[in-house]
Amino acid sequence: MDVVKGAIYSSLSDFIIGARVLDLFAGSGALGIEALSRGAAAATFVESDRRAVAAIEKNLERTKLTGDVQPVDVFRFLDRLVGAGSFDLILADPPYAKVPGERDFTPELLGSEPLRKALKPNGIFILEHMPGAKLPLRDVWECFRQKRYGATEVAFLRPVS
Repeated sequence: MDVVKGAIYSSLSDFIIGARVLDLFAGSGALGIEALSRGAAAATFVESDRRAVAAIEKNLERTKLTGDVQPVDVFRFLDRLVGAGSFDLILADPPYAKVPGERDFTPELLGSEPLRKALKPNGIFILEHMPGAKLPLRDVWECFRQKRYGATEVAFLRPVS
């Protein structure tokens, strides 16, 4: 995880300074907290698991950083609680579908119009996904960088104008 996090943020360099960040499937909050520690103006953490929400809150307290923690389903948040052009950077590390029949969040995220609208015009969507998985970008996303780190692949995406 630290290797992936480091690689993401070294690729973003100055883009993160002053950015408004959305961390979807936030887990422990590591990605959003790293953004805050590197100069992001604000971070919103979306996580539906109670234990993970408690971990995010504890990690924010431990690092003396502040963020908006939303204990809600990611798609409910995107559909009902986020405004257009709200974020410069959206990060998502959804659970991977490892066997047939498991829910695959990647196509849902890439097909989410509210997610695309939540990005500012020059915003970036960073999606962690199962290595080798073909991303259904359709004609709405452009992948401008993709890199594999062990059991994780990271795609840097922007909406197609």
